[in-house]
Amino acid sequence: MHWCLPFRFLLTLLSSILALGDSGFAQLDGAPPSKIAIVGAGIGGTATAHFLRQHFGPEVHIDVFEKGTVGGRLATVTVNHQDYESGGSIIHSLNLHMQDFVKQLGLKYRKNVAGKTAVFNGEEFILEETDWYLLDLFRLWWRYGISFIRLQMWVEEIMEKFMRIYKYQGHGYAFSSVEELLHSLGGSGFLNMTHRSLSESLLELGVSQRFIDEVIAPVMRVNYGQNISIPAFVGAVSLAGAQANLWAVEGGNKLVCSGLLKLAKANLIQAQVTTISPHAAGESTQYQLNYATLTEKGSEFYDIVVVATPLQSSVGSGISFQGFEPQLPDIAGSYHHTVASIVHGYLNCSYFGFPDPKLFPFASVLTTDSPGLFFNSAASICPVNISTGFRRKQPQEAGVYKVFSPQPLDKPALKTLFRSYYSVQVTDWQAYPHYGSTQDLPPVVLHDSLYYLNGIEWAGSAMEMSSVAAKNIALLAYHRWSRQLEMVDQKDLMHKIKTEL
Repeated sequence: MHWCLPFRFLLTLLSSILALGDSGFAQLDGAPPSKIAIVGAGIGGTATAHFLRQHFGPEVHIDVFEKGTVGGRLATVTVNHQDYESGGSIIHSLNLHMQDFVKQLGLKYRKNVAGKTAVFNGEEFILEETDWYLLDLFRLWWRYGISFIRLQMWVEEIMEKFMRIYKYQGHGYAFSSVEELLHSLGGSGFLNMTHRSLSESLLELGVSQRFIDEVIAPVMRVNYGQNISIPAFVGAVSLAGAQANLWAVEGGNKLVCSGLLKLAKANLIQAQVTTISPHAAGESTQYQLNYATLTEKGSEFYDIVVVATPLQSSVGSGISFQGFEPQLPDIAGSYHHTVASIVHGYLNCSYFGFPDPKLFPFASVLTTDSPGLFFNSAASICPVNISTGFRRKQPQEAGVYKVFSPQPLDKPALKTLFRSYYSVQVTDWQAYPHYGSTQDLPPVVLHDSLYYLNGIEWAGSAMEMSSVAAKNIALLAYHRWSRQLEMVDQKDLMHKIKTEL
């Protein structure tokens, strides 16, 4: 998921820059499934419901279980009767699934309110965006040489290859593992990028250490709360999301999730799924889901189940898998805590070297990976509904700020960043995986017709990555059920698609 603030001056850098699976276990008469369950109603779960409806048609019954609120890590908080994004806040212009959702749902793009960005190292600003594009370009060249051009070309090449997924999915092809998906897009290069660190890859490209420390590290800190040792593929996803061509949904990004549930005509069950267990049903397998609401317990049988919530033990999904022979493997890894504090108050511009707040020109402050820096970013944010004539609050006025930090902000930290404040609303997100450079990617197929969506996050966490995984699982489930295995894990897809045309 992207948590990136609109890091517009990186425009000069970047835009000038799913395992088992040999059979589908369909019913022998070719009948469609009667009931499908999805566990989780975030962007991944709701998009899966939508795509499953598209592929299996109007007759199948789709239940979506959600123990919390629809939207998951897309969420808002209210300050002074206005809502602000507290979770995933921006979407890239190349996110074709998200764009299509917005169009189908009749939602609107939120107006973009301009604001300059700077990078702070704990003592001073080392990089500042100006009103002059050419001046920004010159400053980058003067300080970093051609590092930003090398970075631009690298990110563009990766994005160009990643965009192939839309063509593959448009032709109905699916993948039984995240590794197969990545390999189809970028060969062994993409797979290697999930095991090599970002810093190692960029240094090999000829990007300077100074540029990595002063530009790349701040972007990683604001997007994933982690440093430049994260895998190169995650880093590339993050850098693609640091461009100027970003957007959001008017009224809040979570509206996409609630809209997709309605579009899919899915039945929302507000409950905690407690156990999932397999039961033989003739030639196929059904799954029994036991669940608990606030007032009662229930149990249902399903032909297909998609788990669209993290299964790592550190997250505490509350789901127990029982009766599987052999036992399902544990999903390794942990999720990274990032604290989002929405503060209504007066920014302490003196801390940043501006005693007069009227002279403070920045809407967003990113930080380097420096000892003693207690926050990853701080930004003046706009509400999810932007009226005509809206203007961003000036630093001398009381504004609403989003601060990302590894730990909750204590009073001394708040007093450092703010002269005074009216309210602080804290969300401690297990927002995205804690990335190491060597872990294996989780499986997509857990059992015959039991699928796991969130493994995609270990390749890269963003709304669109979840949407791509949702489409892939819907296609995979459909093809395995229908025994159309020629549509799964095909090699040389670019050539195949060209010959199909």
